[in-house]
Amino acid sequence: MTTSAPVWDCPFHHTDGLEFDPLLKRLLTEAPVARIRLPHGEGEAWLATRYEDVKVVTTDRRFSRAAGIGRDLPRMTPAPIAQAEAINLMDPPAHNRLRRLVAQGFTNRQVERMRARTQDIVNGYLDEMAEHGAPADLAHFLSNRLPLHTICELLEIPEEDRTRLRARAVAMMRMGPGSREGQEEAKAGLRAYFTELTAARRAAPGEDLISALATARDGEDLLDADELAVMAMVLLVTGHDTSTYQLSNITYTLLTHPEQLAELRARPELLPQALEELLRFIPFRQGVGIARVATEDVELGGVPIRAGEAVHVSYLTANRDPAMYERPDELDLDRGAPTHMAFGYGQHHCLGSHLARMELQVAVGTLLRRFPGLRLAVEPSELDWDSGSIWRFPRTLPVAW
Repeated sequence: MTTSAPVWDCPFHHTDGLEFDPLLKRLLTEAPVARIRLPHGEGEAWLATRYEDVKVVTTDRRFSRAAGIGRDLPRMTPAPIAQAEAINLMDPPAHNRLRRLVAQGFTNRQVERMRARTQDIVNGYLDEMAEHGAPADLAHFLSNRLPLHTICELLEIPEEDRTRLRARAVAMMRMGPGSREGQEEAKAGLRAYFTELTAARRAAPGEDLISALATARDGEDLLDADELAVMAMVLLVTGHDTSTYQLSNITYTLLTHPEQLAELRARPELLPQALEELLRFIPFRQGVGIARVATEDVELGGVPIRAGEAVHVSYLTANRDPAMYERPDELDLDRGAPTHMAFGYGQHHCLGSHLARMELQVAVGTLLRRFPGLRLAVEPSELDWDSGSIWRFPRTLPVAW
């Protein structure tokens, strides 16, 4: 049984810099639980855009990601990004088991131990940028390098493999015409690489994160070979992708909001809080992520959802919900609670959020200290924004100082 609600056609391909997608704004305002049609996948889905409704979908076990495995659910990309064995398609209790095992090898304390090393890396990258002189492309000197370097050090991936793995991770996120074959090849290539690497680490563990995951136990339980390979692959992709683009996005946003930038320079202790507000404010991706499936009839925001129907959430609109945030479309570095959803919410909250926060604090803080006159070297209208993937970011970010 399906409902007769009006269907919104949702390409979700708004590429005007970091302007908030006006279609998402309309949905939040006019149809906060809407029936939508996406560019790929079969049929239609529901989309929840309000903060409280997103919380419900991401925490209520009647909305299942695992129930969508094997179905061609509505989505943004030609091929599905997630793999069936991946933690981001699991429900409790399987999800809880895997997350406990991963948490043993990827703790806040371990990330904090990396802060000094990350500082050294950032210092070196910015030394290179200073030596190059202005104008310089911040994406080249910093954004495209730091997150990949950090996660690859954690996983102890050989340096000669990193560029190839990065290219495959980028290919997985493409969403333009003709990109499906490249997506599937990239996913298969990453899967094969990590199957071989994780088997070697299990046979001869070292001090890296993959070895920690290979030997982590929950009672007598270990990750099996497929779980370990896919988990390592997920950590590589998610461990650098978002941070790479957000480093450029955050810098661009500060440089185009001079009052907020001046406030942050005058009060550098505000940086951790300011970064949280920037993460809330910036629409860093296109559209929606991985769908869930209602396992029984349920009412969401006053709208009946039938068992078997696909349900998406928008973390972007939740972060702009006026019911939760006063003046949600303004960048306010003094803003406090509630917690933003840039790293997701509920059981699938990003495992690497503490790593991303540490990288952003070190990189942005050092950048502002080292270059007190930092500014865009071109007009904002001259920037070249990516238009072919789920991420939104400037391909290059020319700066001067």
